[in-house]
Amino acid sequence: MANAETSFGLRPIGMVGSGPNSTGLTKYEIASDNTNVIYNGAICVPLAAGVIDYAGATDGGTTQALGVLVGVEYVDSVLNKTIFKNFWPGSGSASVDTNFPVKALVADNPNQLFVVAADATLTNRTTALAAVHANASLGTSARTGSTTTGKSNSQLGVSTIAVTATLPLRIVGLADDAANNDWASAGAHLYVRLNAHFNAGTRGFASQTNADSTGI
Repeated sequence: MANAETSFGLRPIGMVGSGPNSTGLTKYEIASDNTNVIYNGAICVPLAAGVIDYAGATDGGTTQALGVLVGVEYVDSVLNKTIFKNFWPGSGSASVDTNFPVKALVADNPNQLFVVAADATLTNRTTALAAVHANASLGTSARTGSTTTGKSNSQLGVSTIAVTATLPLRIVGLADDAANNDWASAGAHLYVRLNAHFNAGTRGFASQTNADSTGI
């Protein structure tokens, strides 16, 4: 049986240790002239200018992840009212009143867990289980998505699963979802957390020698 939902980026589902998940989000800003489309479920990174953008590389790049975009709000210069969207369409596709900030809602708790779909077969449950505690990257679709649904096309890259410290995702479990746990087909769901989170103390990607984010 094929998996029902095969690409949607990273979706917040709870906290490490079964902690209360209040679905709390933090507001950040996106530069009003940012032409990049940042999809719902995409990894965001902090910039020196005090704003955020999407991760600059499919493997997360060298900048620590801040969190995952859930939605945005901005003032439309044509409609003269606040617009809410589940993704940032880019300044070229939005009439933004630059007198007001573009606010981004980000799931940025370092202990946040996410569910993500695998981009290829995991063969069977035994093989999938062996991936738990390892790290992984996003596939080549990491920065693409649908402007119709606003959702990211990001998927976990099965071929990237390894203990490498610089990979942006830590696999923490297999999703208990009968509609999406056909391990022999692409799209099976896994639970992950962000590796080397910007708000998690000294974690960083600077060197595999001194990084503390190596998987097992």
